[in-house]
Amino acid sequence: MKEEGRRNSYRDLIVWQKAMELTKQVYQMTLSFPQDEVYGLTSQIRRCAVSIPSNIAEGRGRNSDKEFIRFLNIALGSLYELQTQLELAQAFQYLPSITEVDNRSIEIKKMLNALINSKKSKV
Repeated sequence: MKEEGRRNSYRDLIVWQKAMELTKQVYQMTLSFPQDEVYGLTSQIRRCAVSIPSNIAEGRGRNSDKEFIRFLNIALGSLYELQTQLELAQAFQYLPSITEVDNRSIEIKKMLNALINSKKSKV
């Protein structure tokens, strides 16, 4: 889904695409959480997962590499928050395993760091 007349859309970034897949996976995983967690851990996990691709997109829409780097760092922070909350969910036995989603998040972390470093070298 490319934007008409725009090159280098956030949608073209593989890290954004992978973050979108991670978010979908997280939503599926949290469907089985206890009802009393709807406004607690479920909501918090979903919000930080959504924050990852959202901040990548928002940063890409800014007109400077400096701003893009700032939003990529926010996305990275949300990713760390997500990893922590998934570990808690596993500790509370809401999830049997987080290995697959953890591996996906590590891949996204590496991609975000690489993108941040490549943009820093241009600033």
